[in-house]
Amino acid sequence: LFFSALSDCCSITTCPAAKSSGNLKWTDDQGKKLKCSAPIYIDYALSYIQEILSDERVFPTKAGSSFPSGFIFLIQKIFVMLFRTLAHLFSVHYQDAIAVEIHPQLNTLFTHFITFSHTFRLLEPSETAPIDELIAVLTSQLLAPPISGFSVPTVNVGNLLSASDHTAF
Repeated sequence: LFFSALSDCCSITTCPAAKSSGNLKWTDDQGKKLKCSAPIYIDYALSYIQEILSDERVFPTKAGSSFPSGFIFLIQKIFVMLFRTLAHLFSVHYQDAIAVEIHPQLNTLFTHFITFSHTFRLLEPSETAPIDELIAVLTSQLLAPPISGFSVPTVNVGNLLSASDHTAF
């Protein structure tokens, strides 16, 4: 929704390279890293996420079905893709969001996203580091310590993504 509201501002011409915390590249099914424009990168990411969300093997809908092993890693990967998309919108198109008067909603979405990802440890600090100052401003009153007793395996999601699927710097 936010990307479509800013699609006139984020085009192949205005954003020839996908940028958030660095230049982003898409890794195709054969493992080849592709330079692409921001709208193409975002389209690839959102299409991939939709495909995963629709996959009954990953997100079972039948009672009694279990989630696959490695589920948390897949969720972390999805969160990295969403974070990079939001980081691009903030770092490159925030003034455009102000111009079309969607910045309060973008701030709220991002704040909830970061708070949730922090609570459940879905993003590595190294991933969010380039915009930690923004995160601190938006979440200064909201971020609580991660849930005690809730743990996920420690994994460098950046390496996971580079080694397997679809997004890498």
